[in-house]
Amino acid sequence: MKLDGAALDAHPLPPVVDGDKETKGRILVIAGSKEVPGAAILTATAAMRAGAGKLKIATAESVAIPLGIAMPEAMVVGLDDIDLEADAIVAGPGMSSDADCDRIAEELLASEARIALDAALLHALKPPKAKRSSLPVLLPHAGELASLLDCDEDEIERDPIGCGRRAAEHFRAVVLVKGVTSHIVCPEGEAWTYDGGAPGLGVSGSGDVLAGIVGGLLARGAEPLNALLWSVWLHGEAGAQLANKVGPIGFLAREIADEIPALLPR
Repeated sequence: MKLDGAALDAHPLPPVVDGDKETKGRILVIAGSKEVPGAAILTATAAMRAGAGKLKIATAESVAIPLGIAMPEAMVVGLDDIDLEADAIVAGPGMSSDADCDRIAEELLASEARIALDAALLHALKPPKAKRSSLPVLLPHAGELASLLDCDEDEIERDPIGCGRRAAEHFRAVVLVKGVTSHIVCPEGEAWTYDGGAPGLGVSGSGDVLAGIVGGLLARGAEPLNALLWSVWLHGEAGAQLANKVGPIGFLAREIADEIPALLPR
C-alpha cells in the first residue's frame, strides 16, 4: 500500500488537547555518547516538535551536564540513573554498542511504556519474552535489519518488504525498513511504502530526528503503527519543504524538526 493521505486518514493521530505538559505525554530519550552527544539533542528536539509535553534525556554521564545546558527543556540524567517511568521511550540514537545496550533493551521490552528502538539498541535486541501492551517500533536501516535477521545486507536490498515482515513477526514489532524508498511493516504482514521526501534527507542526524518524531507521537498517545506512518510522512514532507526553501541538498538534520509543527494535523 502507498503511504499517502488516505493511509494517514485511516490511521489518525490523537487530537490536540489543551492542558499542562502532563496531558501531552512524557517522553524519555535514551541517546547520545561521548563521541556523539548531539544525537540526543536532535532526537529530543524532534520529539518536542512532534508535540510531546514533558522531556527527560538519559545519556552518557560525561556529557549529561553540557546536554542539560544545550537542551534547557529537559531533565538530563546519566545512563546509570535511568527511570523508565514515561509514556513513551525512544532509545538508541548516537549510543555506543556495549553491555549497557543489552540491559537497556531487555528493561525496555519489559516496561509498560510505548517504545521506539534505533541504532545501537537494535543490535542488542532479542524477541520479547512476554506479550507487551503495545508493539515496539523498530527503526533499522538495511545494515541494522541484516544484523537483526542474521542475513546479508544484499538480501535486504533485494526484498525489503519480505525482510521487514520477517523482522516484524520475529520481534512482534512494527518495523520501518529505511531507504530512499521506505517501508513500514506490521507483524500481520501489512506494508506501506513511502517514496517522497528529498535527497537532502540522506544526511548525518536525519535518522535521529525521525526517531524523535516517532517518540513524540507515541508520547501523545498514538498507536505504534499510526505513530510510525505519520512519522515517516512528516519526516519526508519536512525534507520536501526544506528542499523548496534551501535546495535539494545542503540543509541540516537540525532544521528538519522545525518544519514538523506546521505539518501536524490541527
